[in-house]
Amino acid sequence: MLKSFSVSARALGAAVIALAAFAGPVRAEYPDRPVTLIVPFAPGGSTDLVARIVAAKMTEILKQSVIVENRGGAGGSLGATAVAKAAPDGYTILMATVATHALNPALYKKIQYDAVKDFEPITLLVNVPNVLTVNPKFEAKTVQELIDMAKKDPGKYAYASSGNGSPLHLSGELFKKMAGVDLIHIPYKGSGPALVDVLSGQVPMQFDNLPSSIEHVKAGRLRALGVTTAQRVPNLPDVPAIAETLPGYETYSWNALFAPAGTPKEIVAKLHDAGVEALKDPGVKQKLTDATAVIVGSTPEELGEHVKKELAKWAPIVKDSGAQID
Repeated sequence: MLKSFSVSARALGAAVIALAAFAGPVRAEYPDRPVTLIVPFAPGGSTDLVARIVAAKMTEILKQSVIVENRGGAGGSLGATAVAKAAPDGYTILMATVATHALNPALYKKIQYDAVKDFEPITLLVNVPNVLTVNPKFEAKTVQELIDMAKKDPGKYAYASSGNGSPLHLSGELFKKMAGVDLIHIPYKGSGPALVDVLSGQVPMQFDNLPSSIEHVKAGRLRALGVTTAQRVPNLPDVPAIAETLPGYETYSWNALFAPAGTPKEIVAKLHDAGVEALKDPGVKQKLTDATAVIVGSTPEELGEHVKKELAKWAPIVKDSGAQID
């Protein structure tokens, strides 16, 4: 009887081993190692700032490090391409912007990713307002005065931006189209050099990210004619929205999380929940508000629709501007 039991036990053990081999290795609970958040721009900009604030809190929530990696180049396209081609396992994700997911598909002839098909939306984190500023010595005190001056002397006045095809350049192109004015665009290699020339009076005006210009506005070194969001922003409550003069005008930068296409839904859901929970933290909210970011925290489905609407909005504006990059 004892011998019979021994044989049966051995048989059972072999069966268990065979079944385990057939089933394959058990997947560890996600995440079981650090997550890389690729910021497709150089350190120090508003996208990098938002990424680091959110990543620090997501690290606490996920109990695994969320490591920010800056991979700039080609207006954000290099970093976006890297994520599009990464393994769809949730360990490489993207801090996307209006540039990577709305402008670059229209700007670059040889773009290596599809903004819709190659990514899984996670959440739209924040919107970041832009602002139209002028040197304090410039005559226009309001958006309407600027429009009147530009209509009186077409082609006389210039505006600076962070570069051809940048969100700030195209904010100016949309303004020109909706106001029916002719302004000269002067592109710079980044917002910093453009800001220097507007502060010195070399160029009379600029479209800029609000975080870059707000302290100069508060100190009186720049005059803000209007913010580019549909409504005024809490950080500058006395500065009107451009839409108060040009109804329907609205541009802004935005930051959103994406994973590579094919990432399992349960992983996307976990990243979404961590991102949205991070945005609810009082410390995170204060830091983002101080940086003039407007907190959103969308669902993946809402972010997907947002990208489609942004692509449809900006494609004709890019075409009209004549901006094209090989």
